[in-house]
Amino acid sequence: MPVETTATTDDTVSVELLDAIMEAFNSHDLDAIMAFFADDCTFDTSRGPEPWGQRIVGKEAVREALAARFAGIPDVRYDADRHWVSGDLAVSEWLVHGTTVDGIAVKARGCDLWEFRGRRIVRKDSYWKTVDPS
Repeated sequence: MPVETTATTDDTVSVELLDAIMEAFNSHDLDAIMAFFADDCTFDTSRGPEPWGQRIVGKEAVREALAARFAGIPDVRYDADRHWVSGDLAVSEWLVHGTTVDGIAVKARGCDLWEFRGRRIVRKDSYWKTVDPS
């Protein structure tokens, strides 16, 4: 099913918009995903060398980072999602799961903090729970 990414005259961020973004991520369709992002977007990853993880700046760099995620966890999927919206800010809560190319199973609760300009993402700030192996 194609993901609807066309702009409308309504610049309101909604749960439906967040559902469409989640659908694009689960389809691994980088063109569909990136259609939601502004050119000057940033993506703060859930891990990295700084307290905020690693900050990826600009649409092309974000695309490359997401392509690397899909390459590293080819079956990655985000499920059990819930979304909240307040003006141009939103939160998505999800369960990420998949298997890395090294055969390591991934299953963690996480969330994204979103900031929008109109209906385009200007900031994606991701958090994953740290799962301690038993």
